[in-house]
Amino acid sequence: MASIVNVCSVHVLNNPFVIHILYMSNKFDQILDSILVGPIVEGRHKFIFEADGPDPTKIPESEIVGVTVLLLKCRYMEQEFINIGWFVATEYSDPEFQEEPPATPVLEKLQRKVCTDDVRVTTFAIKWRKNEDTRFGEGELLNSVSSSEDIACGPPVISRNEGTNYKCDFESSRAGNNTGI
Repeated sequence: MASIVNVCSVHVLNNPFVIHILYMSNKFDQILDSILVGPIVEGRHKFIFEADGPDPTKIPESEIVGVTVLLLKCRYMEQEFINIGWFVATEYSDPEFQEEPPATPVLEKLQRKVCTDDVRVTTFAIKWRKNEDTRFGEGELLNSVSSSEDIACGPPVISRNEGTNYKCDFESSRAGNNTGI
């Protein structure tokens, strides 16, 4: 899975951003990958973040088929400032398996569909500089967007490579945001 991430109008000194892609599954969440980005200067930046799909051996068989969440979380100076979430449906591509699902999941017959119509974006107030006071409580929810109409974003483009590898290109930008994202 890869995501194109836009970071706008943030003055970063010597602390890199920490970005995680997480596959959420009740008690069996998996961090698919983490990267450090930076230090970067103020302005617009774009990069591609690619990660393998989740390890199905770490997901209970009863939870492999169904709906879950894919999260992209961004942190700066150990503070989460944004997370972007997509609902992901894992289902059988074969109509026969859709009508009569096997008791034990057949991984080769499964496909993931990322819901691009319902992107969830949540931003949090953080201290961008070490001695900075925020107008909000640290980590306080600033804005939660639950409609793709409220955020300008290109949909993830999902393509199946080999096995459980997926590629997702995502671009997001927001105007008038208090966090400077």
